[in-house]
Amino acid sequence: MKLAEALIIRADLQQRVEQLQTRAKENTRVQEGDEPTQNPMVLIEQINVTLDELETLIVKINKSNLQVRLPDGRSMTEALAQRDVLAMRWRTLSQIVQEAAETPSRYSLSEIKSVKTVDVAALQAQMDQLAQQRRKLDIQIQATNWANDLVA
Repeated sequence: MKLAEALIIRADLQQRVEQLQTRAKENTRVQEGDEPTQNPMVLIEQINVTLDELETLIVKINKSNLQVRLPDGRSMTEALAQRDVLAMRWRTLSQIVQEAAETPSRYSLSEIKSVKTVDVAALQAQMDQLAQQRRKLDIQIQATNWANDLVA
């Protein structure tokens, strides 16, 4: 199985756990005299089986991420960390730009006027660079995921 396939299966298992949890919660109480549509204890068992499967898969993915190398020689773990940090940097700048770009409302000329303390255009240019770096890295990560097998 390719690493990319394992990641798809991981996402499916995570979604299945969420769905089972929702169904279990929905069936924990019923009106007196009624029966639940599904037995919550059976659903809890299904959750546990799915979580065991998920845990095994996550361990394999993590081991693979330590061993698999991108074309530039970095481990997948290093590339994923860099991608996460690029996303955090972008979100930080985005929040600052959004706050600075808001036009303050003044009701009269006697009210205190606020001015921007950052260069919005320069920050947006930095955001564009970060987004481009993240896209390029994402392409490398995806290609590597499809080119390498999951470590057993």
